[in-house]
Amino acid sequence: MSSQGPRSEELQFPFCQNATDKYEKLAKIGQGTFGEVFKARERASKSKVVAMKRVLLDNEKEGFPITALREIKILQQLHHENIVHLIEICRTRAGPYNRYKSTFYLVCEFCEHDLAGLLSNLHVQFSLGEKKMLMQQLLNGLYFIHNNNILHRDMKSANILITRTGILKLADFGLARVYSQKDRNRLTNRVVTLWYRPPELLLGARVYGPEIDIWGAGCIMAELWTRFPIMQGHSEQEQLRLISQLCGSIRPEIWPGVEKLDLYGKVELYPGLKSKVRDRLMPFLQNQYAVDLLEKMLSLNPSNRIDSDTALNHDFFWTDPMPTDLMLTMSKYNTSMFEMHAPKRRGQWTNLQQQRQQQHSHMPPDGQHFERIF
Repeated sequence: MSSQGPRSEELQFPFCQNATDKYEKLAKIGQGTFGEVFKARERASKSKVVAMKRVLLDNEKEGFPITALREIKILQQLHHENIVHLIEICRTRAGPYNRYKSTFYLVCEFCEHDLAGLLSNLHVQFSLGEKKMLMQQLLNGLYFIHNNNILHRDMKSANILITRTGILKLADFGLARVYSQKDRNRLTNRVVTLWYRPPELLLGARVYGPEIDIWGAGCIMAELWTRFPIMQGHSEQEQLRLISQLCGSIRPEIWPGVEKLDLYGKVELYPGLKSKVRDRLMPFLQNQYAVDLLEKMLSLNPSNRIDSDTALNHDFFWTDPMPTDLMLTMSKYNTSMFEMHAPKRRGQWTNLQQQRQQQHSHMPPDGQHFERIF
């Protein structure tokens, strides 16, 4: 053995089965910051299908990534219908084809679609009752993880999986962290995909809680009707502008203590703007209870933002039509729909509007331009 320690091919992993021996990869279905995701089939049964998330080990000096360790530990303790289930950890043998480093996979239950992929397909239409069911399941998942002191920290439609039987599951816990409700520790604010990032993180907050996930859930809720992310900023400054234009100006009068955040006074905050959530989204949602819930989820002040428990008791879920089972609708789609196979989501609102108008036989004049939603 060299002074630098054993090479990967000399190491033994008795509790990690060999991925190549046990599973056959069928297709790549996801690509994220922390690894690729593949659809795979169990070789022995030929019928059991799983999702395999490859753990990136590019930085040899760091060893096994802390993000992957956190994700494994968190998924091992979360058992809920609306949370993706971790089946096992597998590895491949080290050899010349992988620079003598074992490759590790998180093997999870396979879900046929993600929400971003479904919404990018105009043929997929959800009724109001089905949208209620999707949001109810999403909030049930958040209620469970928040009750277990877990923050997801990457809420977005691509991380919302849906099975062929209509069960929604929160996935991708690569950025998730345990937090303390009593003694909130300082955490990084460099989390959450930009389009779904709440204003407190954009202003440098280091102490936060479940309210950051609720903001992302609100963005996802609006997306069920608009079909695309409602605030598509190119930068953190532009994201703040879009938030202000939709939710109103960020100021101490409505958000006491905001002036204490690190970046307050160092970025432009766009004064004199009123909230336009209701005005801009009512034409899409066309439901007063849905808009009221959305306003509460997209509250600028994190302290006023509704929590998952209160949201689940909102009139939106307890008025006709009641939440409707998704199994009948989802069983119609035999082809999986994932974000990575869908058209690019930025700036696609123009195409969607044109397609919708063509479907309703209202062709726009030549050269007519459609702005992004907000």
